[in-house]
Amino acid sequence: MEMKRHFELCIKRRVKEQYVDGKYHNLMVNVIANPKTLFDAYNSIRVSSNVDLELECDTIPFKEMAEELSRGKFDVGANTFSISTRGPDKEVLVLPNLKLKVVQEAIRIALEVVFKPYFSKTSHGCRSGRGHLSALKYIRKEVSNPDWWFTLLVHKHFDVCILSKLITTMETKIEDSTLYAIIRSMFDAHVLNLNFGGFPKGHGLPQEGLLSPILMNIYLDLFDSEVYRLSMRYESFCAGTHCDQHRSDSKLRSWFRRQIEDNSTQSAESKSNMRIHCCRVMDEIFIAISGPKEAASAFMFEIKSFLHNSLHMDVNNNCMDVYPCNGTRGVQFLGTMVKRSMKESPAIRTVHKLRDKVRLFALQKEESWDSGTVRIGKKWVAHGLKKVKESEIKHLADPCSVLNQISHFRKAGMETDHWYKVLLKIWMQDVNAKSEVSVESVLSKYIAEPALPRELVDSFNAFQKQAEKYITSETAATAALLPESVSVESVFMTKIYSPVNLIKKRLVRYGLINSNGHARTCHALILQDNEQIIDWFCGLASRWDRWFSECDNFSKVKLIVSDLVRKSCIRTLAAKYRIHESQIEKQFDSELSRLPSTEEIGNDILNGSSEAQQPNYDEALMYGISYGGLCVLSLTRMVSQSRTCCCFVMGCTAAAPCVYSLHIMERQKFPGWKTGFATCIHPSLNRRRIGLCKQHVRDLYLGHISLSSIDFGAWR
Repeated sequence: MEMKRHFELCIKRRVKEQYVDGKYHNLMVNVIANPKTLFDAYNSIRVSSNVDLELECDTIPFKEMAEELSRGKFDVGANTFSISTRGPDKEVLVLPNLKLKVVQEAIRIALEVVFKPYFSKTSHGCRSGRGHLSALKYIRKEVSNPDWWFTLLVHKHFDVCILSKLITTMETKIEDSTLYAIIRSMFDAHVLNLNFGGFPKGHGLPQEGLLSPILMNIYLDLFDSEVYRLSMRYESFCAGTHCDQHRSDSKLRSWFRRQIEDNSTQSAESKSNMRIHCCRVMDEIFIAISGPKEAASAFMFEIKSFLHNSLHMDVNNNCMDVYPCNGTRGVQFLGTMVKRSMKESPAIRTVHKLRDKVRLFALQKEESWDSGTVRIGKKWVAHGLKKVKESEIKHLADPCSVLNQISHFRKAGMETDHWYKVLLKIWMQDVNAKSEVSVESVLSKYIAEPALPRELVDSFNAFQKQAEKYITSETAATAALLPESVSVESVFMTKIYSPVNLIKKRLVRYGLINSNGHARTCHALILQDNEQIIDWFCGLASRWDRWFSECDNFSKVKLIVSDLVRKSCIRTLAAKYRIHESQIEKQFDSELSRLPSTEEIGNDILNGSSEAQQPNYDEALMYGISYGGLCVLSLTRMVSQSRTCCCFVMGCTAAAPCVYSLHIMERQKFPGWKTGFATCIHPSLNRRRIGLCKQHVRDLYLGHISLSSIDFGAWR
């Protein structure tokens, strides 16, 4: 991270020197088309690829590239390569080669220097100190008492209209026709890949492009400015005694409020007590509003109209209305579920402790009653089956008994056990046993309880009714006895939940657990080395730690890691060596410590010290790495002297001992749930063969690099 900051700081100094009269001039000729800048950008790419800078690098003619860029003769199309899908439905993916990636990285750093100070505070994603974790923290802690909320998912392919408006926006800060010309040439060559609504948050794909995040933030900064303007206008209508207490004493804000109230035909009472919260992570937008529903619907309509008419964006049709925050329905945002739940006051929580004890005591008595009646019912069945014998039926002492009368209807030659089972079947049809929950409930309800003394049954039922009555009425009755100074009001809290059920479904699809929810062997990894198998499972755990550490149900994700992921790793190693799982745990005890068991889960990598929460973590510099999803690689062949292969990672000159195939497990639609795996990889990369050295296989599994660091055209 420090090296990345060093290289970007070197380019930043050259960019700052071009600031004259409120604008930046000739960045392409004076900064980007500089051999030192191109070399720093190349080193930044190598650092992102986890390549040692002291090793010998590829021979790239930086001076020739700089001359071509300064004269405007750099051929973008000649520095690209295309990959198409195999089959009748062809989809073509255009990727830049190493030279063009160096140019894109230099342009990205220069644009970051220019536009980063002007970005809105509501903008998150691929920014320093403002990633997806900061967005979730803002929603959970700062969004206070909203009444309505909704999410907007913009989707639009990067076309000429958006490109023209983007360049017009950039011209307010930069005057450089050569820079805009090369951006247009990248658009014509289809290597910008700026597709709104398809930004794969949490998947780190190679077709994203280095320029995609900065260009998207520059373009959608127009939306942030419009949201700020509309928020000021709506909140300034706030009137009434309650709202006047929270008004700002600023003279400028008061003047702005008076101007709007004088010129607007809408009454102030219709939009009283308004408060608007907005959070945007790239092209996914979350808005929460405190106020009447009419004002919230009007605000949503104006936002959607601005996106459609001014920014030429399409908005998801699912968001047709605003949703109440205190309802049972939440909103999906950043692959998580945002909901409002009630937080009880300390006084009510203390009162509920007694209620919970009474409920637990009643439940224990009910379980004891059920177990006793079931035991009686089972003994009755066993006793009847024992006593109904051929000899006992013929010599029954009481000819008037029911059993003696029923025995005459037995067919000739019918065995005793068979006859008794037929009687039980007829009896079960008579009492409609299929409508009951289980066999135990039939034995308890229809056999044991009718045989018990009526007083005992009535006494137990009365006890259960009294306990239930106390549990339902206890809170209000006890709260009324508390002093008036003690607060008994409950408040609603914003909570964020990870998709635990969807995570388990994905684990079934990827072969880590079976349909019954038990861990199983991952056969795609058996042929790989022991360290690679363990790194693959540890990479899955570290990604969940990075993505879900701010979720309120993160403990459930920990249990999945300690129970299912760890067991799947152990069983994969056990299947490889064909030895018992207990021996595998002893043999790989130190390596498996990175995947803690349930007892060790308090001292593992999932104890809140994720790398995303460390002080030196910078999502702007870690783009492509921080969002990189776990890939599924299978061993294709070993490299021999007759068929040599070098590592495909950009800047790496090491030999690759193995060739792997990249597998696409699914192609999930946007917005997708974050489940750990790369679900939006372009289909043209399916089964694409890549050569990787052992170090970069480990880095790819652990999430230290992403697919964007791999040169898929290396064999070309």
